[in-house]
Amino acid sequence: MSDQLLHRVIIERSKCCGYGLCAAICPEVYKLDEGGIVYVDSDVVPDELLESAREGAAACPAEAIAVQAPA
Repeated sequence: MSDQLLHRVIIERSKCCGYGLCAAICPEVYKLDEGGIVYVDSDVVPDELLESAREGAAACPAEAIAVQAPA
């Protein structure tokens, strides 16, 4: 499957306040560095994780995460 047909995570690390809700909801996609700031190993979201990735993004109080639909 082409990466261009998959959803992608967009993170604004400068907005992240380290609440960690995203990683608690969807640890398969969202990771926290040693300072508690979110990052991802891959910005591509597998279909089977899409719902929990969206929930994790929606839970972010700082609105630092978005899940972008394929173009």
